[in-house]
Amino acid sequence: MKDHVDTIAAVATPPGKGGVGIVRVSGPRVPDIAKTLCDDVPEPRRATLCVFQDTHRKTIDQGLALYFPQPYSFTGEHILELHGHGGPVVMDLLLARVLELGARLARPGEFSERAFLNDKLDLLQAEAVADLIEATTSQAAQAAVRSLQGEFSRRVRHLLDALVQLRMYVEAALDFPEEEIDFLSDARVEKGLRDIDQEFCDLLQAARQGCLLRDGMTVVISGRPNAGKSSLLNALAGRDRAIVTAVPGTTRDVLREYIGIDGMPMHVIDTAGLQPSENVVEREGIRRAWAAIESADRVLVVVDDQLGLQEQDKNIFCDLPENVPYTVIYNKIDLTDRQAGLVADDPPSIAISALTGAGLDALRAHLAQAMGYQEGVAGEFSARRRHIDALHRAHDQVNSGRNQLEHNGAGELLAEELRQAQLAINEITGEFTNDDLLGEIFAGFCIGK
Repeated sequence: MKDHVDTIAAVATPPGKGGVGIVRVSGPRVPDIAKTLCDDVPEPRRATLCVFQDTHRKTIDQGLALYFPQPYSFTGEHILELHGHGGPVVMDLLLARVLELGARLARPGEFSERAFLNDKLDLLQAEAVADLIEATTSQAAQAAVRSLQGEFSRRVRHLLDALVQLRMYVEAALDFPEEEIDFLSDARVEKGLRDIDQEFCDLLQAARQGCLLRDGMTVVISGRPNAGKSSLLNALAGRDRAIVTAVPGTTRDVLREYIGIDGMPMHVIDTAGLQPSENVVEREGIRRAWAAIESADRVLVVVDDQLGLQEQDKNIFCDLPENVPYTVIYNKIDLTDRQAGLVADDPPSIAISALTGAGLDALRAHLAQAMGYQEGVAGEFSARRRHIDALHRAHDQVNSGRNQLEHNGAGELLAEELRQAQLAINEITGEFTNDDLLGEIFAGFCIGK
């Protein structure tokens, strides 16, 4: 247990009016605060009706108090929850009274941070708390729950155990050379490296799926003016989000819309038409369009199928960033004879009508497939980009050690690479994490959590 000398408090329910609001308090002064505010420390884990009073014994509110003694609480410390009527004034008065009795206002995520520091949760589970609160689809919420229950942590620890066992074997062989273990012909080392490589691949694939469920993908709709970009945004969103006219250049700024495709969150951005322009406002819109394209996961380049693929469209393809994949969308096929659906694979090309909806199902399926999303995959869990980055670094370390062994017979370098891989994996669960990273992670939580 990490001994915190201060006691923290915050409103744990969202801002605004509601039937019930909760003030949460955690730390060593909780019993004293409970005695003053509730006349006595409530019986542990039992809702107790209390009259909450201010310094002058005037009633602030009447509600329920819940007391969780350490270490049997979310944070591992004494916790007091005050359940009152959910008006903002009532919550502010109740929180002010708790602060007056010796608590301080909690930082964002500080309750979860204390749970992590007191070994009630590992870092993956602590992050899953925030992911569950912020989930925008039912699948994302289910994935966050699985992470909170330790599914991701178990997978990571299983990989870590295999890595540690292999490292111990290699280092033991180095420490006792009289055993004369030939690493190059030792089947145990070869099998261990092969199994670990497969575990990395499986875990990375699952983590990417979990990251998609959490963050979604960013899709930018681009192309020349009047190709039907705004119509496509409206069709995907299922409502009139963007103004659509026959006048080229109607869209001058980026328009953002959140949609869900088969449970995967997607951020769709409509942009100004890409063309040379002397108009100051239009040029700024085009600049913002290119800025959005730079950060996209995929770009949909919309082409007016009545005009066909023009030289200006091909110029847009050439100007796209090399690291951003794109899909060609032939729109307005209700005015041509083209069949809806997939047209070509390289580059991916899909024929649609944003007006009638023809081909939109093929487009949705393509977007899900392009990002590696598989609906209904069992064993999903919530993951973040930092987890994927750490797994990639650890995997690269193991592969580097394997190459050193195979090409140079360097068992010492293999052992060092395995050690570095272990440190990278430990960053995921928080067993080896610098304070700056912890501060960045928990700062993204809401206050009261």
